[in-house]
Parts: sequence; structure tokens; C-alpha cells
Amino acid sequence: MAPHTAARRSAGLLLFRTTGGAGFEVLIGHMGGPFWARRESAAWSVPKGEYGPGEEAAAAARREFEEEFGHPVPDGAWVALGESRQAGGKTVTVWAVEADVDPAAAVPGTFTMEWPPGSGVRREFPEIDRFEWCGPEVAAERFVKGQRVFVDRLRDRLTGGREGAPHADGA
Repeated sequence: MAPHTAARRSAGLLLFRTTGGAGFEVLIGHMGGPFWARRESAAWSVPKGEYGPGEEAAAAARREFEEEFGHPVPDGAWVALGESRQAGGKTVTVWAVEADVDPAAAVPGTFTMEWPPGSGVRREFPEIDRFEWCGPEVAAERFVKGQRVFVDRLRDRLTGGREGAPHADGA
């Protein structure tokens, strides 16, 4: 058996806005690059990124939001949504922040990779190629499987665990 390497950890921020009654929407990002270009289902993510042992998860979440959205994190209380282990073994920690931002204002960070594979040509791609507000049902379908739990946890926080309950102040 191969020796274990350091556990991969990632942290991010899930922005949400209330839409009246107990309704809410979340801001999700479509993953950039050629692998995700023609996918919609299970191709969206919380703005997040990896961090090492020398960095706090909350600091990484703030840094990654700013890198991927291209603007500072909006002011607001951070609501802990806990952790989820993704299929690849990475553990993701997420907080929610209530804010209303314009997805069209995003200036995403980029990454470079060889494309097409084996061509020797390196191209730059956005980390997140577009952002969109959507309701929890749509977000659950679009998110990669390991992040869908965060929408459910946010709903529970906003409704006090009761579907249809009013928005909880300070959540």
C-alpha cells in the first residue's frame, strides 16, 4: 500500500440571498477549463480552494473567494456549514455569507494547462468561467456531488430545520 500523503483540504464561501418568505438563492460558480466546458450537471462549485497546514481554513476561504470572484468578500456574518469529504478524498469546509453581488461583475482568476493534451501548447483558462444565482433545487443538481450537502445545511440554518419557516435573523 502506498504511504499516505497529507490530507487535501479546501475551504470556501457560499454566498446566499433571501428571496422572500423562506426562499433563498445561492451563488454558484461553473468550473472553468476544457473538461467542464460542455457540462452543466455536477460541474458547478462553491468558490473554494486548497490550503496547507500553515493556513487557517477561514483565511483560505476568504483568499479563494477573492481569487475566484475577483472582488473582496462582502461584509456579513459567516455561518459555518461544516465539512464534507468529496469523492476524490479532499475535505471541503464551507461558510455561508448573506450578500447580494452581481455575477456579471466577477473577474475570475486563471490557471494554465497544456491544451490540447500532448500539444505542447499552454493555454490560460478561468478558474470559474461564470457565476449564477439559483435556488437550492437547481444548485443541488448543478453542484459536484460532495458539495450538495452545503445547500441542505444552509436551508436547515435558515429555516431552523423546518421547511417553510421564516428566515432566521443573524444566521
